[in-house]
Amino acid sequence: MKKSLVIFSLFIAQIVSSQDYSQYVNPFIGTGGHGHTFPGAIVPFGMVQLSPDTRIDGSWDGCSGYHYSDSVIYGFSHTHLNGTGVSDYGDIMLMPTMGNPSLNNKDYSSKFSHKNEKATAGFYSVKLDKNNIDVRLTTTKRVGYHEYTFNSAGNANIILDLNHRDKLLEGEVRVIDDKTIEVFRRSEAWATNQYIYARIEFSKPMKISKKDVNGKQESNLYAGTRLALAFSTSVKKGEKINVKVSISPTGYEGAAKNMLEEGKSNDFATIQKQAEAEWNKELSKIEVQSADKDKLSVFYTALYHVFTQPNINMDVDGKYRGRDNKFYTAKGFDYYSVFSLWDTFRGAHPLMTLIDRKRTADFINTFIKQYEQGGKLPVWELASNETECMIGYHSVSVIADAMAKGIQGFDYEKAFEASKNSAMLDIFGLNAYKQNNYISIDDEHESVSKTVEYAYDDWCIAQMAKILGKKEDYQYFMKRSQNWKNLYNPNNGFMQPRKNGNWYEPFDPREVNNNYTEGNSWHYSYSVQQDIPGLIAAHGGKEKFEKFIDAIFSASDKTTGREQVDITGLMGQYAQGNEPSHHIAYLYNFVDKPQKTDEKIRYILDNFYKNTPDGLIGNEDCGQMSAWYVLSSMGIYSVTPGKPEWETTTPYFDEIKIHLEDGTTKTITKSTDKAELQKLGFENVKPAKDFSYTQLTTSPVIAADRIFDFSTKVVITPLDPKDKVYYMTMDAGDANVRKTFTAYKGPFVINKTTQVHAYSERKGEKSSVTAAQFNRRPNHWDITVNATPTAQYTAGGKLALIDGINGSENWRKGEWQGYQGQTFEAIIDLQSPQQFTHLSSTYLQDSRAWILMPSKVEYYASMNGKDFILLKTVDNTVDPKDEKVQTKEFGTEILPTEARYIKVKAYHFGKLPEWHQGAGGESYIFVDEISVK
Repeated sequence: MKKSLVIFSLFIAQIVSSQDYSQYVNPFIGTGGHGHTFPGAIVPFGMVQLSPDTRIDGSWDGCSGYHYSDSVIYGFSHTHLNGTGVSDYGDIMLMPTMGNPSLNNKDYSSKFSHKNEKATAGFYSVKLDKNNIDVRLTTTKRVGYHEYTFNSAGNANIILDLNHRDKLLEGEVRVIDDKTIEVFRRSEAWATNQYIYARIEFSKPMKISKKDVNGKQESNLYAGTRLALAFSTSVKKGEKINVKVSISPTGYEGAAKNMLEEGKSNDFATIQKQAEAEWNKELSKIEVQSADKDKLSVFYTALYHVFTQPNINMDVDGKYRGRDNKFYTAKGFDYYSVFSLWDTFRGAHPLMTLIDRKRTADFINTFIKQYEQGGKLPVWELASNETECMIGYHSVSVIADAMAKGIQGFDYEKAFEASKNSAMLDIFGLNAYKQNNYISIDDEHESVSKTVEYAYDDWCIAQMAKILGKKEDYQYFMKRSQNWKNLYNPNNGFMQPRKNGNWYEPFDPREVNNNYTEGNSWHYSYSVQQDIPGLIAAHGGKEKFEKFIDAIFSASDKTTGREQVDITGLMGQYAQGNEPSHHIAYLYNFVDKPQKTDEKIRYILDNFYKNTPDGLIGNEDCGQMSAWYVLSSMGIYSVTPGKPEWETTTPYFDEIKIHLEDGTTKTITKSTDKAELQKLGFENVKPAKDFSYTQLTTSPVIAADRIFDFSTKVVITPLDPKDKVYYMTMDAGDANVRKTFTAYKGPFVINKTTQVHAYSERKGEKSSVTAAQFNRRPNHWDITVNATPTAQYTAGGKLALIDGINGSENWRKGEWQGYQGQTFEAIIDLQSPQQFTHLSSTYLQDSRAWILMPSKVEYYASMNGKDFILLKTVDNTVDPKDEKVQTKEFGTEILPTEARYIKVKAYHFGKLPEWHQGAGGESYIFVDEISVK
């Protein structure tokens, strides 16, 4: 009987996978607008992404190498990123041409028309107008197949340009014979040290007809940091040249093995059908029915985008390049790359736990190996490089979610060890977070986002500890998971940054600034996925929290502060085009208003996902934007990855069938019970034993004038009015005095530079200590600034330039004044004539962020504030190409001079030069402390 059931299940699986779901895939969805996808030939999770490149300038909307608005193709390269916000990849670029070969991309590029372009799952074709060449592309996991049809007789060329797109650190081409070459490319872009090897086989003999090489040139070997070659042969009208390209992260031997395994066929049509079959196998995991062909295209293209990455990153024999740049062999699992975890932990990975548990385990085994070889779990890993892009340590979410759902195939203990390691590091504000139970502006930029996301990640680690029976670890991380409460302002309901012990003011929840990651307070004030009931209680109950959810959708859709291109798809301040908002509409379920969830989700599904090139409302972000659609259209979404349950909404399609790995099928209709949907796929998961844990006592805020003339009043306020507060002050006279905390009875006055420390206590549980320093002004000077700072970079006002407090190299913490496209000029009024012998002002450079040193700084003196005499000019000595973040004091000694007024004039560098990624944009001057001695 069991054998019959197995055979029947396999039979059903074969029927399902034989259906043509790939017909609905439209790879052009997301190639326009800000989707950042590419249309080329891929197979699910393949190492090769063989696609045309229409962008080589590193522009934001060209991150994938292709944008639908373009009309010129530069070539066809074998690696691409799907929907990211930073440019990389575009490796091993080939371009067919005719006539006299040129290695200048302006010459070898070609116009094309979308009417002569076609893309389907696993296939891409286009006509190159310049030389009337038809190009067809398909692929296996590790081998790209090119077919070039030359519609005119003459000299045919295939250009190989290793300087295509990103910076070439090392290049090499080995000529094996007249039909075979081997290629090595080491490059630097987002991944700063990327290795790729390739074996290229031509279907007919080719000769090198042109070369551009700045290094070694031998009969069969070319190497350098500038390397391009033209391979040529004569062709008849209509003749085809086929090219096969295998790639490997490990070496020439790996590329050869990959070619031997996956490049045997010379039949392009067979490989295309094979790619299509692979897509149908994956896409058939979810069947949806609809009479609306556009909806089917949007759904199956969304699933296709989810399955585009992570990418297999090992050779056919399991060999891969580890995070330490050494070679290893994967045993019992597949090794992957391209983990955009800040995005994908929210929806893409939870979707995979439902339909691909084996691959989920492979991802986690990859994480564990990266921890063992690189020292920590991946944050945003790319080609065995950790880019450190985005925030959090969201690998732990993927691991906790898999463990909570009972997924096997990886070492739970080792995964927990790796997760705990990430949480205990002292990087990116974690040291302050561990000590103070929150991150302030003084500690680290993006302090609010990091605090709330670290807190969620800590909850995930606590869930692992609970499953493993680690009581003390569970209690420790559950307490840390409440750290969001220290940035929740009970006076307004928003997650608000803290600076120098107090709430940061002025505060506007719409303002996009360096206290949040790609967003503002609206987007992060709902980011307590681990404790929605606790957030509701903080707001004062369900009714008040419902109004707070209503408020984000009814607010003005205008943001203030920095322009952030990622914030798109606005419904009020809700931004479907970026990930922090993705769970918010589902929060209505927690206040017993599921009809409001249904209404918002339906609107998003109807309006923000289209069967058009600009059919994605924001960056695809390695499958997350599409995973949201796939899950929501099925009536489910994971608000809290790490819980074996879904939040629910009314399914979008009339009938949905999900074919699980165990051979069972789940059917969803619009009438499926919500309780059934909630446990879909995880019905048999048993909860782990709960442990008690301590509630966090929040830290009080300390308010006073940070800089004061003679005295200032200090007010200390607990975040919970029921808490008791204790405080201690220290000033210069207390150097040898033993101070103790005393009960706070009310506001008090200080008249000298003073440190104030305070903590709250509730039922014997103490909060972390809040520390603040209030400085009596070191002078009574006045200052007039004849330039306008950018709104985000005011450092609290003009007196910050002469307050005696120096900014650190982390300019995002708000201690520097920033002036864009202007020469900075300030006049200091010393209030009376004074003698001085030293003048200085300090500047910062972060070339990548457009902040450059002034070209020179001039110092002037005057007795009347009108007639100034030039005292000294200090020239800049810092190279604008130096990408190290650094500060420089432009100081000078002068002969004893008496004056009342000092003028400082720092000359703007000017527009960013051609070598800069932001070429043509206006650079910034960042200035902090001006000193007169």
